Order: sequence, then C-alpha cells, then structure tokens
Amino acid sequence: MNDRANTAMLHAPRAALPAGPALSARGLRVRLGDALVLHDVSVDFAPARWTAIVGPNGAGKSTLLRALAGLLAADGERRLHGVPVLELPLQQRARRLAWLAQQGEAPSELSAIDIVRLGRLPRHGLLGAPDDDDEAAVQRAMQRCECEAFADRRLSTLSGGERQRVLLARALAVQAPVLLLDEPTTHLDPPHQAALVRLMREEADAGAAVVSVLHELTLALAADWLVVLARGRLVAQGPADDAAVRDALAEVFDHALRIERVPTEDGGAMWAALPRLGGRL
Repeated sequence: MNDRANTAMLHAPRAALPAGPALSARGLRVRLGDALVLHDVSVDFAPARWTAIVGPNGAGKSTLLRALAGLLAADGERRLHGVPVLELPLQQRARRLAWLAQQGEAPSELSAIDIVRLGRLPRHGLLGAPDDDDEAAVQRAMQRCECEAFADRRLSTLSGGERQRVLLARALAVQAPVLLLDEPTTHLDPPHQAALVRLMREEADAGAAVVSVLHELTLALAADWLVVLARGRLVAQGPADDAAVRDALAEVFDHALRIERVPTEDGGAMWAALPRLGGRL
C-alpha cells in the first residue's frame, strides 16, 4: 500500500463499460428469517468514486454490500453496469466485481502468494493456465498491500493484520471495475489504515467504483461519497462537505460524536469524527 508508482502505472487498462452507474439498487429489500433488515434502499455507485457506507451496528451495512454482490436473496433491482446482477454468468460477474468479506475466508494451508493468485481465477478459469499478465497482476497487488515479505508463508502463520493485507491483495489482483470491501480495516494498525485509504483513493482515481463498509468514521469521512444507513434504511447520502450528511451521521449515532474540520500537516484540512466523552470534549 505505498506510493512508489503513480496511478497510471498501478493498473492494467479496464475494458470499456457502459456509461452510468457501475452498480445500482432500486427498492432493495432483504429479509433474514422473519426480520426485514433492509427496507427499500435505492442507491447508485459511480465509477471513479470511493463510497463509504456508514451507520451504527445493525444498520444493514454488510447486508447491503452482500445483497449488491448477489450473495443474498433480495427483492428489488440490482444492476452491475446496467445488467441485472443475477443474470450475469458467475465468471463474468467475478471479473467485474471483486469482493472482500468482513470475515474473509481462504484456505489456511495455502501460501500468501497462492491466496493472491486466486484473484486471477475469474480471468483464466479453473482449467486455464495463468500467464505473465496474471503473475504481474499478483506481484503488483502484493506490492501495493505490502505482502512481499511473507509471500511464501502459509496463511495460518500470519497475524490478523498480515492476513487482512493478503486478502485485500487477492481482491485487487482481480483488477475489477467494481471493488466491494466489507470492513477492510479489520486488524490493520494505524499506518496500514492510512495506507488503505490511499489505496482506495488510487483505485477510484484509476476509474474503479470503490464501495467500502467502514466503522472508522474519520477514515470514512475521507471518501468521495457517504451512504448513511440506520435500521436498514437509507438516511442520507452525499459528500462529507454536505452539512446535511454530517448532521445525519451525528443523528444516527445519537450525537455521541461531533464532526469537525481539522487541519492537516500539508496545510489542507479533513473531516474528523470526535467522540463526546464529556469534560473538555
């Protein structure tokens, strides 16, 4: 997750795709058991934009992400580049949409580099032979996620943060135009969280639609676009600069935080979510 190369050098060219939203939902409803956990959510995710989905526990964030990926049964409309998600053949869907689960599953006996190589399966298939382009994509993803040092170690021997970086590299190796990340900061220390933010920005700058569920609100506030959920409903959406979005975010967290613009070391400014702990705060 470093800045050694510029954005143009980090990505292979993406195939031409239809204009309009990269991923969209209309009237999306999800029921888990007897509970309706997602209520008529309509939202668009644009290419070349990083969107952060935020909200309190139980808001439906991960449910929305899984439903968008076609991993949950749902009522309503889900489209990937204008095509109903479930109508796309699985291999074609896997080429267009890369997925990082909140509790990412992977064979623990495989080495880190072999886990990342799994990200190329949508390109060459189970029976196809990986080529030089596949290996270059794997190496590039591992470099960006700083996995090279433990490339040959089994996943079961890695720390939580190292494992997370490998699974993120697997998602990047797909080189999909849509990237869905459910809690990608899990187990990451502050330097790697900051590196992840830069990585998501690079992906969006290169044209991808990046959609991430984040509990770290200050990191989420760095995104181009926020989608605020509460109790399975869409409450607000827009950039962090929109006062209505910030107010909605404070409201869904029962005003247990305040959002302020703070200066950065480079002379700019960023939005930060500060907890209300009493006293001087």
